[in-house]
Amino acid sequence: MYWIASVSVIVLVVAVVSGIIIGFILKQVLAAREIKSSKKLMVRIAEEAKKEAETIKKEAILQAKENLLKMKAEFDNEAKERRSDFDAWEKRIRSKEENLDKKADLLAQKESSVEGREKLIASKEASIEEKRRKLDVALKEQHEKLEKIAGMSAEEAKKILIQSMEVEAKQEAAAIVRKIEDEAKLTADRKSQEIVAYAIQRYAGDVVAEKTVSAVNLPSEEMKGRIIGREGRNIRAIEAATGIDLIIDDTPEAVVLSSFDPIRREVARISLERLIQDGRIHPGRIEEIVKKVRVEVDQIIRETGEKASFDVGVHDIHPEIINMLGSLKYRTSYSQNVLQHSMDVAYLAGIMASELKVNVKEAKRAGLLHDIGKAIDHKVEGTHAAIGADYAKRFGENPRIVQAIATHHDDGRNNTLLGVLVQAADTLSAARPGARREMLETYVKRLEGLEKIANSFNGVDKCFAIQAGREIRILVENEKISENDATMLCKDIVKKIESELTYPGQIKVTVIRETRVSDFAK
Repeated sequence: MYWIASVSVIVLVVAVVSGIIIGFILKQVLAAREIKSSKKLMVRIAEEAKKEAETIKKEAILQAKENLLKMKAEFDNEAKERRSDFDAWEKRIRSKEENLDKKADLLAQKESSVEGREKLIASKEASIEEKRRKLDVALKEQHEKLEKIAGMSAEEAKKILIQSMEVEAKQEAAAIVRKIEDEAKLTADRKSQEIVAYAIQRYAGDVVAEKTVSAVNLPSEEMKGRIIGREGRNIRAIEAATGIDLIIDDTPEAVVLSSFDPIRREVARISLERLIQDGRIHPGRIEEIVKKVRVEVDQIIRETGEKASFDVGVHDIHPEIINMLGSLKYRTSYSQNVLQHSMDVAYLAGIMASELKVNVKEAKRAGLLHDIGKAIDHKVEGTHAAIGADYAKRFGENPRIVQAIATHHDDGRNNTLLGVLVQAADTLSAARPGARREMLETYVKRLEGLEKIANSFNGVDKCFAIQAGREIRILVENEKISENDATMLCKDIVKKIESELTYPGQIKVTVIRETRVSDFAK
């Protein structure tokens, strides 16, 4: 067994050695073949490179020849152009020399002959005159053509041009006025504040404070900042929606509402209290609350009218007259509440009627309704007696009641017994000590006159007299009034106020123009 294993090992070793030798021989043969093929490839590549180099050389030579030919052609063209320019200059110089020779000869002739100079001047004048005549004819023809094209005469065109220039001049004037006002405000604000503060310290307006101001209590001082809003947008929204002046000062936990119209002031007071309770104070919410409160105030007015008629004992009054009667709760005449005054007149007229044995209910009815015209006399032209009689007749009141309302301020010569009773009761109610005060009535009429003047101008949307009649704020329609137009409108309103009203001190006129955009998300 041992010798069989030895033989196997020997055979295996011989096989391995033989394989190595054979592999080495094969490797040498393959390497020789690869070297031979590489040499052939190198020879072929070298030959191809030589051919490509010759081709590139030939192309470069051809390109160089083309460039030379192109440069030569350009040079020839440039040389031709220069020669032509030189020829042209030479011709011009020659022509100028000839002209100079001619002018020299002509000048010599002129100097030698005075008559020649005169003839030359005459001929020039004639040629100038001829040219002027031709020019006039051409201008006339041009004007006629322009008039035909434009469809208007020269005078009409001048008028249109003048009108357009006037509009532009007004706009430029408005812009200059605005610029001057802005510059004046920069230096005048501090002085004006000192003067106003000094005047306020010296003046005490007890009646105005009592009759035109309402105070609203606040839960905390922090609420003042929320009422003002970012950059004052909330306070502007409240003033624009209600028409009152909202005063925020150092008064602790309170703000002041100022307006000569007590209905506006009441709407503003209730609205502000609702906003404070709700906590959501922003322009959209303010307008929503103000609309709701106006409806509620209308309900209060209606209920007040019904209560007054019930207390006096006058029934079957038209609902519109009931509303007018209820609104008298917010009206004063010489500081006297008009609704309370009307009820006083009704009681007094009823008492006198019972003493005279005439119709007591009719006397009370005439007395209660005698001043209903004061509910709308700031909106309708005419005296409150004539306005009240017209509305009473319109809503079906008895002719005797209508006549008593119409004549309660007459001298009595053409009056009826019922009218005389109402007139006497009216005088008794107004003449008692402390019942009236002249100053407030005059003051309210002046404020109503201010708003009436502002509303008489085109483009005015709303206007509110505030600050006890020392300021009027006017909201204009931004589509109709531009910023320059707003400046001129302010000046026109100031002039009309100065010419038509009598008032102490000064009145500030503020014209406000704003753009408001709204849409609905669907």
